[in-house]
Amino acid sequence: MADLLERCRGNAWTKTPCDGCGNETDGRKTLMGTYQVVSPPTDGVSSLSWSPNANLLVATSWDNQVRCWEVSPQGQSAAKVATTHEKPVLCSCWNATGDVVFSGGVDNQVKMWTLATNQTQQVAAHDAAVRHVAFMPEMNLLVTGSWDKTLRYWDLRSPNPVHSQPLPDKVYAMSCTHPLLVVGTADRNILVFNLQNPQQVYKQIASPLKYQTRCVTNFPDKTGFLVGSIEGRVAVHHVEDNMQNKNFTFKCHRNNNDVYAVNSIAFHPVHGTFSTAGADGAFNFWDKDSKQRLKAFQAANAPIPCSSFNKDGSIFAYAVSYDWSKGAENYNPATAQNHILLHGVQDSEIKARTRPNRR
Repeated sequence: MADLLERCRGNAWTKTPCDGCGNETDGRKTLMGTYQVVSPPTDGVSSLSWSPNANLLVATSWDNQVRCWEVSPQGQSAAKVATTHEKPVLCSCWNATGDVVFSGGVDNQVKMWTLATNQTQQVAAHDAAVRHVAFMPEMNLLVTGSWDKTLRYWDLRSPNPVHSQPLPDKVYAMSCTHPLLVVGTADRNILVFNLQNPQQVYKQIASPLKYQTRCVTNFPDKTGFLVGSIEGRVAVHHVEDNMQNKNFTFKCHRNNNDVYAVNSIAFHPVHGTFSTAGADGAFNFWDKDSKQRLKAFQAANAPIPCSSFNKDGSIFAYAVSYDWSKGAENYNPATAQNHILLHGVQDSEIKARTRPNRR
């Protein structure tokens, strides 16, 4: 198969322009150490998921497609397989062994896609769009969150959920790292579940942020979670009451008086620091423990709707495409940009460091 990625030589790519990279387009110039998928989805990218065991990247899109690429350490990539939903696809995740992908979307279904055979089957369903999916190998269950205001747990051997958990509103965000499951819904609700007792809400709070939740991501040590919202702000929040004095919020993805949504937050799998990506087209690396930004990157010319680190944190994948933050009236298919970019992560960018003293 033809390679889908071309590696940057110096600071210049060859031939095809990339307006979404935030740099000059003559000769496809982009950021040093960044690789571009040259056959990206044809509509907005809704999720990016890396295999837990290999450099296999899956993207879901509003063009009803789920695509998979194999990425080499040198930035080269080959198309593996692709599959289709009947309507736009909103979310994806892998199983523990990295040979199956789960995807859900506006067709109200979750499909299980076996890559080796390129076969799919429906394994879950809701009464409205499926916004998030997560596989829990510790319980051998799939958990799905939907705009039908429910959270459902699925044993893949059964067509019916083993439990359906009513929620106060539509699911907007979800993060699962057993035994911690955190769900963000409309109307700023945050629900925390201890998966050792998944049929009960462990704790329900109003978001620490004043405006609509866009994303939640659990701490690697499972003591808390990060919340990103449409107001260009992130909350660092701990689950237990005796750690509430460690909670704080900070501003990001702002440019003077312009405020942008925080669309995606991802923890680095090695260093425990994290990234934020936003509607301003920028991504940043942060350290919550020293309360500082480690690295700010040049903004693209379109929003970043989703992002993800690969299994060892050496590659940071992010999409550049419309994120619907300004509504359907501001979406023009004729001029829309849809790119997937891979940033080669350096330790100097992402590794925690002591905050300099302020005088």
